[in-house]
Amino acid sequence: MSELMSDDAAVNLTTQQALEGRALAPRFYCTDYPAMAHIDVTPVRAEWDQMMRAFELDTNRGHFKQSYDYDPAILDADPALKEEFLDFLVSSITAEYSGCVLYQEIEKNVSNPDIAKLMRYMARDESRHAGFINKALNKLGVAVDLGVLKREKEYTFFKPKFIYYATYLSEKIGYARYITIFRHLERHPEKRFHPIFKWFLEWCNDEFAHGEAFALIMRSDPKLLRGLNKLWIRFFLVAVYSTMYVRDHARPKLYEAFGMDVKEFDYEVFDITTEISRQVFPLTLNTDDPRFRAGLERMRELQMGRDALEGKPSIVAKAKRLGLGALFGLTFARLYLLPTQPNAMPEQVCMQPAW
Repeated sequence: MSELMSDDAAVNLTTQQALEGRALAPRFYCTDYPAMAHIDVTPVRAEWDQMMRAFELDTNRGHFKQSYDYDPAILDADPALKEEFLDFLVSSITAEYSGCVLYQEIEKNVSNPDIAKLMRYMARDESRHAGFINKALNKLGVAVDLGVLKREKEYTFFKPKFIYYATYLSEKIGYARYITIFRHLERHPEKRFHPIFKWFLEWCNDEFAHGEAFALIMRSDPKLLRGLNKLWIRFFLVAVYSTMYVRDHARPKLYEAFGMDVKEFDYEVFDITTEISRQVFPLTLNTDDPRFRAGLERMRELQMGRDALEGKPSIVAKAKRLGLGALFGLTFARLYLLPTQPNAMPEQVCMQPAW
């Protein structure tokens, strides 16, 4: 009998994991809804209408209704891999459901029909993704209570422009991650230790489309991409890339099971995301700069030190953790101050997934 059926505490434990407010864990967001009601997509109307027709067609409507059989005992043979895979799924469902809740709240609180309709479609997609991950968790004997997650997860307030920058990057980097994993496992099917990875192709199509929506919102108001706002774009680029790097390196068994070098995977994802982001951002990061790579490694080492002290109640442990946190922030600042690569002429087109 599964852990889910035999012990309700397992569900609570998994939900509690999703509720944790760790520094690098996915967050839930709220924003200034009245400000978003003033978005005017007139400057990009032709592309906007084309995008909305694609959302209305909903070509993925049947994709996540498919089911599969899976024996959870397969992962029991490798407890370390199972733990990292569960962490991967819980982190993924938290991120997907975070988007769903944010988009639902925007739709509910704006009078702008263009934005309300877009958010309804994107919430629909993210809800499917979260539900599909929860089905996978159920087959492993656990699950996340999405109602509890929505009600009890701490929310972070972001200004609308921060939502645009962060969500655009999150959706595009999500696309890059899913397509890279899918193509790798397509070449090496013997490494596909769970069937959920077969769904990554259409899944990343949704991620790509959501990113395009935020690209159009930003392009509809060019000042979002000029002046001091370029400093915020740089901040979110560094934050998203460094967070992904540190998180991925905390799951070595997962990438070993894929037959992938985690560092090579991350930099391939950075390259794809950087190339895509040229369509809208006025600058990109030089992820090949040895100083950038050394900085990410330093952040990884510091986070490992912080994790090792997690939960230790002594004053010394707490002081060490604070010190490591300060060094982590200093390293982030050094990465932020590295030279960026200007993108003087962003490609003003709606891109297509490159698969």
